[in-house]
Amino acid sequence: MTVNKDTVVSFRGEVLRSSRSALDELVREGARRILQEALELEVEEFITRHRESRDERGRQGVVRNGYLPTREVVSGVGPLKVSQPRVRRRDQGERFTSSILPPFLRRVPSVDNLIPALYLRGISTSQFGAALEAILGPGAAGLSATNIVRLKAAWQKEYDQWSRRDLRGKRYVYWWVDGLYFQVRLGNERPCLLIVMGTLEDGRKELVAIYDGVRESKLSWQELLRDLKARGLTQGPATAVGDGALGFWAALAEEFPASRRQRCWVHKVKNVLNKLPKSIQIHAKSLLHEIFQSPTRELAERAFDRFLKEYEAKYPKATDCLARDRELLLTFYDFPAEHWQSLRTTNPIESTFATVRHRTRQTKGCGSRLATLSMVYKLGTEAEKNWRRLRGYRLIEHVLRGDRFVDGELRKVAEPLGPEDALTSFPYTTIDNFSRTRRTRKLKTNR
Repeated sequence: MTVNKDTVVSFRGEVLRSSRSALDELVREGARRILQEALELEVEEFITRHRESRDERGRQGVVRNGYLPTREVVSGVGPLKVSQPRVRRRDQGERFTSSILPPFLRRVPSVDNLIPALYLRGISTSQFGAALEAILGPGAAGLSATNIVRLKAAWQKEYDQWSRRDLRGKRYVYWWVDGLYFQVRLGNERPCLLIVMGTLEDGRKELVAIYDGVRESKLSWQELLRDLKARGLTQGPATAVGDGALGFWAALAEEFPASRRQRCWVHKVKNVLNKLPKSIQIHAKSLLHEIFQSPTRELAERAFDRFLKEYEAKYPKATDCLARDRELLLTFYDFPAEHWQSLRTTNPIESTFATVRHRTRQTKGCGSRLATLSMVYKLGTEAEKNWRRLRGYRLIEHVLRGDRFVDGELRKVAEPLGPEDALTSFPYTTIDNFSRTRRTRKLKTNR
């Protein structure tokens, strides 16, 4: 008997599918039993804790009272059917509320986090049923397109509350700023969302502001910064990192003049290379990287001069583009070397919100300006949970205190010298050498 190869492959696929299905069922059943046991133990602990309680007739104050109707909870392993124990309270004490399975809970938090993650990554509302069924298995109820629309409305309320939160007591050491443009499907406008991301005193990163601007103008950025001040922010960052958009820098100079400025090297490299022929871009890019990857400012200055000398004659537009921001491109050398990787670019914002751009491409733009704002806010808050603490965060206190860093290394300020220390601290090996040199200088002066 001849066995067809396609038949063997099909049979193997069927076996794999059935084994996976059996494994899924086993995992779901195990999860259901664990959840059921946890609910039983929670009730037993509550009853034990109040075993001394009595009502006015002397009966036990807290007793079991059967089970609530069976509930189906959508979890990461699929829908789980559980029966929650019911507790009867005869006395006037606190009512029992399960912390494991609160009232009206239909989805575990991991599934609630999955919904915005899928939506923001391009899954449309009409595709949610199939997508969630593939992930969570059949029976993933309560996740219809209507519920997704309700969730989006809830995001808009969350954004409104978040954008009015109190900022008193906040102190940011660094800011990353950028303006992102999006297409609105139900209108002709193309909003520019102004985004500020910051590092706190303990090194944690968080979203500072998402503002609906007209464009990256000074006026729009100034409105954002003034709003932050109105909500209690008293000090600006030690330094802010951004691209060459003039609006933000002009607004920062007026609202937080003490903050220093660092231009984004990624944007600058792209701008310079766009003014050079493709045939020499690889070599030019390596020279540009040599500048900001130099271990000291002196070496960076030499690499800077080398680039200008090599391309100034033939490509003045490229060298002018680089030279006009020379000081602002090298600001990071005055901060801890452990922070350089984060200070040289606006990558923290670019990488986070690249997903939003993907979402707008998938849906041919957002439905409205408010939908765009809420989408960007929700993506940012979801991403914020996974942001790493700033490398070398223990050095932040030195930055905020104004301690001096030279080429990324902390320099201790010498204490002022007293009169009795003048001779012993002079940079000669002995007092005799000092006296001999002083006499020599006197003789030269008399001549």
